[in-house]
Amino acid sequence: MTDYNITANIPAVEALHQGKLVTIQREQNPSATIRAEYAATARPCPPYCIQPMQLAAGVETLGELEVLDMLRRIRHGESGLLVVDSRTPDWYAKVTLPGAINVPYAQNMAGIATDLPGVKKTLVEIYGAKETNAEFDFSNAHTLAIFCNGPWCGQTPNYIRTLLSLGYPADKLKWYRGGMQDWCALGLTIV
Repeated sequence: MTDYNITANIPAVEALHQGKLVTIQREQNPSATIRAEYAATARPCPPYCIQPMQLAAGVETLGELEVLDMLRRIRHGESGLLVVDSRTPDWYAKVTLPGAINVPYAQNMAGIATDLPGVKKTLVEIYGAKETNAEFDFSNAHTLAIFCNGPWCGQTPNYIRTLLSLGYPADKLKWYRGGMQDWCALGLTIV
């Protein structure tokens, strides 16, 4: 039997997803195909416009190996890191990356106003920022790897631009541009 490893030196990566250990590996069935929701290549622009590789100054664009490394580091107890699925809860429930948490852009960051309860809760309770004098202190905030459906999905770029406008440090924001479409195209484990 042929093994379809992630790389020549990485057969699989373990991640924690909702408290359970999940082994992420490439699909081992040679006749497997991409999921139907990610097979479409014709999408109207707008809103499904292809996004740039470099989203904003200081924001690193990640590929699958960098996301896998982040998931591995989280699994091994490194604090201050989060992999964030910015899609709506129905998409997250359907399929996501093992180890990703769901913090939807549309419900938590749309509108940019810093007095919205959802924004404050997200920044303070989930991302580790501190609110001081109606502003945010991001010195101890988590490093986030944020993704959505793929290179044509504008949710994560808008999410990251909103976080930047609120003062979130660019070096603590990572963008997995390929998102679910690339993850599924590569046959990586989903939950």
